[in-house]
Amino acid sequence: MKGLKGAFLRYRIMAWVTGVVLAALTVWLIVGYGFLDYANVESKPGLYSLLWMLHGWLYVVYLIVGVDLAFRVKYSVLRTIAILIAGTIPFASFFSEALVHKDLKARGLLPS
Repeated sequence: MKGLKGAFLRYRIMAWVTGVVLAALTVWLIVGYGFLDYANVESKPGLYSLLWMLHGWLYVVYLIVGVDLAFRVKYSVLRTIAILIAGTIPFASFFSEALVHKDLKARGLLPS
């Protein structure tokens, strides 16, 4: 399939970038609200809010590359939605990327 390797590489990169940022923010959120006073808006660092905004934009790119890959591989609507939702659940994008990689290799669409 033409362009599949590039589409998968873009998806893989965005799955990891989005996943790392979301995982770091989730840990920061737990620490901030559990041990620091993040309930008080003035005590939150500016970087914290900036990273949440960054994750939002990264997620938009993740959606675009995820849909591109799903169309190229001809995934079902349900599977496509599952892949896209994985970008919103901490650590899920790592598992999603691994499952997509395994599936593409099993179908012979990626070299071993």
